[in-house]
Amino acid sequence: MILDRVNKIKANVSIYSNKKTSNILDGTYNSIYKGKSMNFEDLREYVPGDSIRDIDWKASARNGSLLVKRFIAEKKHNIILVFDSSKKMLGDTNSGEAKKEIAMLSLGTIAYLANKNGDYVSGIYNKGESITLYPFKSTLYSIEQILSGYDQDIKNGTNNDNLEACLQHIVKYINRKAIIFIATDIYGVSKISEQSLKTLAVRNNILFVNVGDAELSGNTVFDVEDGSFVPKFLLNNKKLISMDREIKEKIAEDAKNKLKKYAIPMISIDNTSEIVPKIIELLEKHKNAKSS
Repeated sequence: MILDRVNKIKANVSIYSNKKTSNILDGTYNSIYKGKSMNFEDLREYVPGDSIRDIDWKASARNGSLLVKRFIAEKKHNIILVFDSSKKMLGDTNSGEAKKEIAMLSLGTIAYLANKNGDYVSGIYNKGESITLYPFKSTLYSIEQILSGYDQDIKNGTNNDNLEACLQHIVKYINRKAIIFIATDIYGVSKISEQSLKTLAVRNNILFVNVGDAELSGNTVFDVEDGSFVPKFLLNNKKLISMDREIKEKIAEDAKNKLKKYAIPMISIDNTSEIVPKIIELLEKHKNAKSS
């Protein structure tokens, strides 16, 4: 299998290497999901974000570089990527980029980090009236399979409530504790029931990637759900544009308050250039939420 999407993600991450952002990204990921255990496993090289309390100073002196202790509980994590596959994800963000592409690359970046950390990755989305669930694996080929599958299957976009079905599927059929990353837009967040969030949050960590939605302005706006372009006279209606913005702001505020109840962090992404720094922000938000 050709790793087209994985290689694109790898290239996007490497763009930031001169700023050491990719190292910060690795370190942030590693430092957040450590599970401390009394069962010492081995040593690994220090990366930015590791706690200095984990440094083995004697071993570091012998080795000539900083080494941190690794415990069995921190070696493997179960990562679930939840993709919104509804028709609205076929639209664009304000930057003109495809929403599904932002969703795919954002969760793909998380999966790429998980693979580097040796974690297991699964993916889930709604295909038509059925759930597509990929088994937990720890290879780049399995990540490519998840991303390419979503990219192809979303062309037959389903209804706006498909995320709820995916989350209920996780509740019923996935018994292992997991870190759940959900990519959707603010409407998708608003459609998820509090009961699903509450049930999942008891055992799992949940993080949201909110993919931005194009505003009702510009020369051409295509309504993917209706399958037609919005009439130009509506695009020039300042009152209508203002009402549309107010409605979106209200939905966004309600969605944020709902997530806040369960200490679930969320970041918003509008273009691919934001993905790496925004993911760092998301992981840091999660870290702060856990420590508060």
